[in-house]
Amino acid sequence: MAKPPKFADVSSEYWKLFLECRVNSDKLAEVQRIATSITLNRPRYQAVTTGLGSLPWWFVALIHSLEGGLSFTTHLHNGDPLTGRTKHVPAGRPVANPAANAQQAPSATNPYTWEESATDALRQKGLNSWTDWSIVGSLYKLEAYNGWGYRMYHSKVLSPYLWSFTNHYTKGKYASDGKWSATLVSSQAGAAAILRVLVDTRVVVATDYRGDFPTPPAGVAYA
Repeated sequence: MAKPPKFADVSSEYWKLFLECRVNSDKLAEVQRIATSITLNRPRYQAVTTGLGSLPWWFVALIHSLEGGLSFTTHLHNGDPLTGRTKHVPAGRPVANPAANAQQAPSATNPYTWEESATDALRQKGLNSWTDWSIVGSLYKLEAYNGWGYRMYHSKVLSPYLWSFTNHYTKGKYASDGKWSATLVSSQAGAAAILRVLVDTRVVVATDYRGDFPTPPAGVAYA
């Protein structure tokens, strides 16, 4: 049975893909709009990362875009509404009731805050203990957040969770958990497409990438 990849085995692949990544011209305006919205909400993302190790604010924002369309009324886990525990994978999160009224189950009148749900999602994935927030380290954790199904079972299709709206993706998508379609095309911007714009506009300063160089010079390590 196929197994999730080890970071060391795929890091060079992420590096090459990101260097060659270009946002499709017909999708660039949409990705730029997403990047602008993310930047405007930076303080909220930064607040969530408090107490979560070295987790960067923009990583939370990328997940927020993919899982909830940047809506602050949905769980960061999977985009389900904050008025109840998650129904889709991972289901039943958060386990605790909303902090505002811990004696009652979540409901329309007792919803979770986006912040408490986001903190639960990030901790559940162990992102508070991950320390490599380089471009390649972040792409690895972004793909892991969505799941390794593409890489493990449909290796000819790069995960749209990362590469949709870029030159690295054309078609092929899970319509829902475990339901694959070879012809379905993702309609949302991939995390790498958004990160490409954030890096190119210097909103995100990556430790392993300098946009001045199209490829890493021989013998030079970016740090």
